[in-house]
Amino acid sequence: MSDYNWKTLESSAETPVWIRSEADLSRYCDHWRTLPLIALDTEFIRVETFYPIAGLIQVADERQCYLIDPLDISDFSALAALFQDEAVIKLMHAATEDLELFLKVMGVLPTPVFDTQIGGALLNWGFSMGLQRMLEQKLGVQMEKHETTSDWLKRPLTKSQEHYAALDVAYLPAIYEMQKQALSERGTYYWAEQENQTMLDNALIDDVEGYDYYRRFTQMWRCPTHKLAALRDLTAWREQVARDRDVPRNRILKNQVLLQIVEAWPRNLGDLSRLHEIRKHILRSDGETILGFLRAGADSAQANPPEPIPKPLHYFWNKHLKKLKAIARRAAEENDLAPEILLRRKELEALVRSGVDEGEYKLPPQMSDWRQQLIGAALLDELEVIERLRCST
Repeated sequence: MSDYNWKTLESSAETPVWIRSEADLSRYCDHWRTLPLIALDTEFIRVETFYPIAGLIQVADERQCYLIDPLDISDFSALAALFQDEAVIKLMHAATEDLELFLKVMGVLPTPVFDTQIGGALLNWGFSMGLQRMLEQKLGVQMEKHETTSDWLKRPLTKSQEHYAALDVAYLPAIYEMQKQALSERGTYYWAEQENQTMLDNALIDDVEGYDYYRRFTQMWRCPTHKLAALRDLTAWREQVARDRDVPRNRILKNQVLLQIVEAWPRNLGDLSRLHEIRKHILRSDGETILGFLRAGADSAQANPPEPIPKPLHYFWNKHLKKLKAIARRAAEENDLAPEILLRRKELEALVRSGVDEGEYKLPPQMSDWRQQLIGAALLDELEVIERLRCST
């Protein structure tokens, strides 16, 4: 790691190396596969489309910053092979959207990944800390963000855009070295490895058909079964159409319009046209299809009953959820890490619902091993006390 000098990389970011051919990409990938780590980032546009459009892929190695041009390169097999090389750590920051782009462009994810945003949370630097603030606090570097909303598909890019993009990877090796040393001294580097693997696992979960999307509308838990089936089928149709046409979901139907349709239950195109914010071109091209899902709601519910949307937890749980959160908060303080990374809201609700709905409190499988070991027993002990209170009221 001593070869990765952030000041050298900072200087190289002023004149990054462009990679615009498969031959050059293959040559550099051969070199990168000899290294212990590289830094990665992307720039993309996602305004009018469902899928992100790659504008740049940035790489930093031990001596230079590079800009890979996805507008000139179509064969990324060399980069995909590097991504799957377990001997090379790929450093990223707030990697979720970048991972989605890599899956779209190459069909593979980089592995192993170390996300410095996760590392920062495990060291209590802050939860979801942006790179700009992290660099300012840890390296004393002021990083401009004025190119954040740039058009990354235009060519040529300005020198300012090139510099900005290259700087996004220039400092990651130095940040990683700080985090690795601190986590190793604590004996918790493996926590970061587990969290980064969970991030990669989650990146592979994609409800392509959209049949689970309706469960996000938690306010619809009282919805009759035939309406719930129609909501499920409508959201699945919207998902497939948005992907097929490569447009954002809300360009087909906004979430609030979906709910209006199911609640109003229009009988014809006239009724449908009177709903607020439904787009005229969607009404013309897809109106009958939308109405068809409503007409088929009862049959769909009978043939394929929708999984119910859980009703809100009883108000009894309001104060007891605070007790459970307090357990995580105390453990976070004792271990000097951001409490948000120790116990997430969805995990807490899943834990409580396992007992309320199924009769036995179980730690959710998405809760990584180190977190289960740190607070799992205390949470289950507290739930045992709470359950006795619940049964006695």
